[in-house]
Amino acid sequence: MDASLPVTTLRPRRPLRDWLSRNRRALSALAILVVLWAIFLIIAPGTFTNPQSYSAVFTTLPVSIILVVPLVFIVAAGETDLSFPSTFGLASFAFAKVVEAGQSPVLGLAAGLVMGALAGFVNGLLVTRAKLSSLVSTLGMNFLIRGLINMLTQGISTPLTFLNDTPFYQVFAGQVFGNDGGGGIPTSVFWGLLVVLIGFLLFNLHQFGAHACIVGDNPESAREMGIDVAAVKTRAYMFVGICAALAGIISSLLNSTFWPTAGDGYLLPTLAAVFIGGTPTWGGVGTIVGAALGAITVGFLETGLIGAGLTAFYTQFAYGMVIILSLLGHRFNQSRYR
Repeated sequence: MDASLPVTTLRPRRPLRDWLSRNRRALSALAILVVLWAIFLIIAPGTFTNPQSYSAVFTTLPVSIILVVPLVFIVAAGETDLSFPSTFGLASFAFAKVVEAGQSPVLGLAAGLVMGALAGFVNGLLVTRAKLSSLVSTLGMNFLIRGLINMLTQGISTPLTFLNDTPFYQVFAGQVFGNDGGGGIPTSVFWGLLVVLIGFLLFNLHQFGAHACIVGDNPESAREMGIDVAAVKTRAYMFVGICAALAGIISSLLNSTFWPTAGDGYLLPTLAAVFIGGTPTWGGVGTIVGAALGAITVGFLETGLIGAGLTAFYTQFAYGMVIILSLLGHRFNQSRYR
């Protein structure tokens, strides 16, 4: 062997360390959730060791999780979407009107999903073809769709109690592994987990997620690689619309009523969950599991405050504190994993 040749030293493989580095964002979101839960547990141990205290949270929490997962694709692609609350309401309206007319709820579900996909497609066209700012155009769409709902309904709700005894209701908003007195697992939890699984597979193991990250990191480089930037962003918006539609229909079933304001309260908490979960605002990277954990953190916060004996007046202050501390934690962690 020639002694003049350089000797290459291979870095030893460290599977655990590499795994921790790859999942640092999600683990950071998990740490935030655990710390928050520990604080509530210390403040009110009697409340937070009682399993019944979590039943209400886990009934409605899947709706937030279904909303937050597709937003990771949008933010990773370098865009934003502020119209999903109105898409949530529009799909719920379509579903309610179809079943109110005596049609099958499956047909109503299909109608709602189509409306969600269509709203997402229009958002994609406005951003990619009309070259409008995603912040401004989706905000405008949010007002436009909500105004359309209000004009069509005149502010009148639609009761859906006649669906409560149907198999369709049991599949989407019922409970399993319980008894007549309750205590079961809400089926909405399984829908939330399914969306997380699909989102995780698409984001981490499919070219859709890879292309979204490449587009968000550098659109010009993505074009040179042969990636259709407009198509990737449009698909991401359609994914948001479909998930918003599913979340809206499940929410209407859980409430046994369609309200014209359906979805209004989800805008800021859902966006907060994305960033608490570790998906940064600059695009190119994201985490599905972290976003789901962020949604759990946000959903658990208000219930935790009330369970700890505080009033709802503390909620916004707590939201702001958790968001700022989370972003600071991710920011100081940024140089290690970016």
